[in-house]
Amino acid sequence: MLRKLLIATAATLFFLNLTAQDSTKTLAISGNVDAYYRYNFAGQGGSARNFNNFTSFTNSQSSFELGMASIRADATAMSGKVGATVDLGFGRRAEEFSYNDGEQENKNGFISLSMIKQAYVTYAPSSKVKFTAGKFATHVGYELLDAPLNRNYSMSYMFTNGPFFHTGLKMDITAGPVGFMVGVTNFVDQTTSTTGVKGLIGQFSGAVPSGNFKWYLNYAGFFGSKTGNNPSTLKSLNQVDLVLLGTVSTKFNIGYNGTLQSRTPVEGSGDPKGAWIGNAVYLNFDPTDKVGLTLRSEFISDDNKKVLFQTNIFANTLSLDLKMGPLTIIPELRYESAKAKFFADSDGDPSKNTFSALVAAVFKF
Repeated sequence: MLRKLLIATAATLFFLNLTAQDSTKTLAISGNVDAYYRYNFAGQGGSARNFNNFTSFTNSQSSFELGMASIRADATAMSGKVGATVDLGFGRRAEEFSYNDGEQENKNGFISLSMIKQAYVTYAPSSKVKFTAGKFATHVGYELLDAPLNRNYSMSYMFTNGPFFHTGLKMDITAGPVGFMVGVTNFVDQTTSTTGVKGLIGQFSGAVPSGNFKWYLNYAGFFGSKTGNNPSTLKSLNQVDLVLLGTVSTKFNIGYNGTLQSRTPVEGSGDPKGAWIGNAVYLNFDPTDKVGLTLRSEFISDDNKKVLFQTNIFANTLSLDLKMGPLTIIPELRYESAKAKFFADSDGDPSKNTFSALVAAVFKF
């Protein structure tokens, strides 16, 4: 793993050096590192159920863990008309983010596709139109892969069960405060497609003139063949997602994310047909520029169609962001309850609720 990290970093730095020698281009280098310790007060060893963890990136119990180490290079040329981004990640987050890529290695045999979080090129024929081709993080949802971009360290159920990324071609159009995006991609979360089935993505966004209120209406989905010629037994998957952002004052803002995902399986597969619904509210309070407090309250409804968890889950996460320059320490408490006995108690018996605590360290450069 260390050899892969060193070689990938060296290759990236070589690319950056070549780019920097050309004065007509601009270059930005950034990155981040995060680590955490999580403890579930009813946790046992051995499985996600015994850890009482069903969201991405924090499936551990009483263990110090590396989240992810990232390095990203953004280059532009021709006054910003063309550009490219290389975004590499190493650790649990990167591996789970690109779970379909696994240990597939390129022909050089030294870097797996799962290390490539994003890699794309852009072309902007005008200031209002931009084309992007490659692998890019999804537009769906409120939360993002990189820990410094979220105020809660643990992830939501909606993030975990929605798309992570798309590989394909998209077009962004801006018209004042309004934006449109449409694109064609591989099957959900696939860098290399294993089927001819393609997906459709889209977004409509806007903001009030003051900028204190913004909205993003998102879509992602695909329609497959009736014979099951897909990477899964799904015949179709559609997700409609809404994100609202409101700034109340310089110290307080509110975020909302609502999503509906419907699934239609191939006939005879035995998989359930139906939909699940998620809603989350994010209350963000910053009493000073060094202290932030975020309460995320999320409700996942899967009680009727039994597509996801076969129950309803209400999860509340309270995170304290302590900022020391580029370093942020995040102590976090998380309480979850379900309509059915979805979790496990300290004896390993089914339980309707669970309680966890973690502390994370996030450094951004």
